[in-house]
Amino acid sequence: MSGLAQDTGAAHDDAAIGVRERVVVVLDDRARDLARAAAVVEAGSDDHIGEFREALAEDDVAITATFAARQAGYLGWVWSVTLAVLDQAHPTVSEVVLLPGDGALLAPAWIPWDQRIRPGDLGVGDLLPPIADDPRVVPAYLQSDDPAVEAVARELGIGRVRVLSREGRVDFAERLHDGAFGPGDEMALAAPAHCVSCAFYLPLAGSLGQMLGACGNELAPADGRVVDAAYGCGAHSESVIEMPARSAAADTVIDELSMEVHRRRPARSAEESGPTGEPLAHGGAPESADQAIPDADEVLMDEWADPYTVGRELAEVELAEAALLDSDTLPDSEALLDSDTVPDSDTVLDSEA
Repeated sequence: MSGLAQDTGAAHDDAAIGVRERVVVVLDDRARDLARAAAVVEAGSDDHIGEFREALAEDDVAITATFAARQAGYLGWVWSVTLAVLDQAHPTVSEVVLLPGDGALLAPAWIPWDQRIRPGDLGVGDLLPPIADDPRVVPAYLQSDDPAVEAVARELGIGRVRVLSREGRVDFAERLHDGAFGPGDEMALAAPAHCVSCAFYLPLAGSLGQMLGACGNELAPADGRVVDAAYGCGAHSESVIEMPARSAAADTVIDELSMEVHRRRPARSAEESGPTGEPLAHGGAPESADQAIPDADEVLMDEWADPYTVGRELAEVELAEAALLDSDTLPDSEALLDSDTVPDSDTVLDSEA
């Protein structure tokens, strides 16, 4: 079998495209064994070389044979061995390389170091050189597109080497607008008002002051930060909390300003009451007395009464009731000495005899 078989596909016109299309060819056993041996030498072990995949004709002389790679971590990679077939009986090895195949695990695309830097990467003592031809800055001798900046520079007669361009200022404003201190933050959505109407909002100078400013409220979450004018928080200077005039009284509230006095009526004895519970004529109190002397239950302190006045009234009621009890229940001393009620000594002796 010859080393190079006929092409299975038609080639494009070299003059038209300048590069010949790679086509699949068939290798004889001698060329295949030579390619595998070269791959084993490069890989360092026969275990690292897998099965034969295919052979592609690069041109009329060069043929590339591929073998599966079995090294750990190289899943999907292939060993590519390029042979030069000038004499079909004596092919030679041109190069051996390890290349990624279909489904190979690859590292991410390479990114220049200046594009890989992210906010927070710069540490203490680190130096970050400026980007060449940075569109965000312009030479200071050019107009800065900011009248406030140019006015200050002309007044002082000095200036910086480079200043922020319009593109740089717009990029800065958009970054803050879309960040944590922009109008889309949860704190801003729940705020009663925006920072632009807050007394603690300090607008930036120049054109940036139209939408950016610093927060000067030490109790606000954005204190000392540059915020968007549409940002907001609960520490707004115009926040008004409507407090109730008086809290609603509950059932268990103790009232310390009022006092209620409930006195119990004195119980009457059986001798003072008749069969129907009516007071006796000789011992009962006159009806006018009950009407004249107020009961202690009637002496109550209202919500705003003077406690000293109430105490004095209660003392008068107690004295009046005590006098009434003395006149109703205690017998007269002359009645006890009456002969009708006290037995004579002679009468007692006669009865005993």
